[in-house]
Amino acid sequence: MSAPSMKERQACWEARDTFWKCLDENRENTAKCDKSKLSFESLCPQQWVKYFDRRREYLKYKAKIEAGEYQPTENPEKS
Repeated sequence: MSAPSMKERQACWEARDTFWKCLDENRENTAKCDKSKLSFESLCPQQWVKYFDRRREYLKYKAKIEAGEYQPTENPEKS
């Protein structure tokens, strides 16, 4: 796999931003964001899609912690 060109990277990032904005506006309802998700997945290398998905989950988790909204689950007993 060759490195994406500058235009390909820009297109990927714009598709990612559009998809994330759609998710934010629709409270994570992916059914309403199918078109932007397909665009994101087709314009970005698969490794990038995986990275960006993980990054989004991390940023949401971090925001919850910083806002004091995170509720840790009880730890099950270790066996």
